[in-house]
Amino acid sequence: MNGIDLTDFFKGIVDSEEGPIVICNLDYRIVYVNPKADVYYEPVKPLAGRLLATLMDEEMMSKVVMSVEWFKEDVKNNKVFALHDKVNNMDMYILSIRNSKKELIGFYGRREDRTPEQGKEFDLD
Repeated sequence: MNGIDLTDFFKGIVDSEEGPIVICNLDYRIVYVNPKADVYYEPVKPLAGRLLATLMDEEMMSKVVMSVEWFKEDVKNNKVFALHDKVNNMDMYILSIRNSKKELIGFYGRREDRTPEQGKEFDLD
């Protein structure tokens, strides 16, 4: 793509997200976290390379496994609402990652802020 390294391109997108993003492979190993995830999940470091089961209790890990199994059932199964973080007013989702053949190759957790934006639209000043 015009000399652009797509890995750097997509890493830049993930890293620019305002909320934490944790990307895992199908072995439930964390393969990448964006800078916000490092801050959000502190003091657990490093996150990358760790198995999710070492970071979650048995009940939550079971729910993640059930979500991934659901992703495997149908290419239309791609997003699960996991929880609401009242302290930070964010919702947590687990989403599938599929390749160009729509095969499940991983999944990621992402949080969305529920506090409405107070700024002006397209305020560039």
